[in-house]
Amino acid sequence: MTKNTIKTPARPDTVRLQRISQAFWESAALMSAVELDLFTAISSGANTIESAAKAMDIEVVNAERLLVTLTAMDLLTRTGETFTNAEDVERFLVRGKKSYAGPWMLFGKPGWREWGKLTEHLRAGREDERRLGMYGESFTVERARKYHQATYSIGMGAARRFHRQVDLSGRRKLIDLGGGSGCYCIVAAETYPELKAEVLDLAPVVTVTREYLEENGVSDRVSASTCDFTTDALPHDADVAIMASNLPQYNREIIADVIARVHDALQPGGEFHLIGEMLDEDGTGPLAPALWGLTEALSHSTGLAHSIADCVFYLEKAGFGQLSVNEFIPQTLTRVTGFKAD
Repeated sequence: MTKNTIKTPARPDTVRLQRISQAFWESAALMSAVELDLFTAISSGANTIESAAKAMDIEVVNAERLLVTLTAMDLLTRTGETFTNAEDVERFLVRGKKSYAGPWMLFGKPGWREWGKLTEHLRAGREDERRLGMYGESFTVERARKYHQATYSIGMGAARRFHRQVDLSGRRKLIDLGGGSGCYCIVAAETYPELKAEVLDLAPVVTVTREYLEENGVSDRVSASTCDFTTDALPHDADVAIMASNLPQYNREIIADVIARVHDALQPGGEFHLIGEMLDEDGTGPLAPALWGLTEALSHSTGLAHSIADCVFYLEKAGFGQLSVNEFIPQTLTRVTGFKAD
């Protein structure tokens, strides 16, 4: 005799929603681990709860709370009483390594309180919009220095990836719009001894840029110039232009205008690389670009998340040809490249 089993469809529960609503708990755990230098301690051999507590100078019970949580987050692996860093943690969150990205992990912490006021920011009207968002009169040299300490820690890796993907042999001059700490230009100068480069950014940032250029020993071939690239004239002697990781800070009209002026300023045959947090063609994701667009509500900028289709349209409208779309950082950054006719 066969018994028929009727399967009842699974009812929705709140597990996913709770996880999302409590996601900032995980962010806090990661940030505290970076601030306490836990991952460096574990890498150096302080890999038990007691030894890690001593290295972090915190109570053993608090070390246990933190290590257990980080293990559940798959940032640590536990074998008996010892812990090891996950592969990505070991590479990027152990202080002293060339790839150390600790400052970038703490990048969002200054804005923590403002995220708690997101509803209030979203209700702001057009009268509260700021063309340059966070880059207003209150953006001082000191703020720029703290900001770019974080971006430099991750930007050098992105710049090396770009120069592995793109061959600039034979090019004479590169300009980087909103280049910040100058990572793309620094690596360009290290890679191509014949290439000159210029970082274009706001005055407080340029002060900091020059410090990084001097620190990396490239200030003889890489310069930094004060320029609001959304309104100011661009140099006309470059045959390569890059705009990286600042796309969501501006609205569609501003981006389209900037790209059109880049096209006009480039030398014949020049190339432009737009590297940004782009949504897929259908605008449904990925999450990281969408969140970067949402971030702009906190500073009341006009910015938002742009799609790949948007960016291709901007370049086509400006007159660029030979367009290509390339994944740059999975689920985060896309590179759209175009060439000016000879």
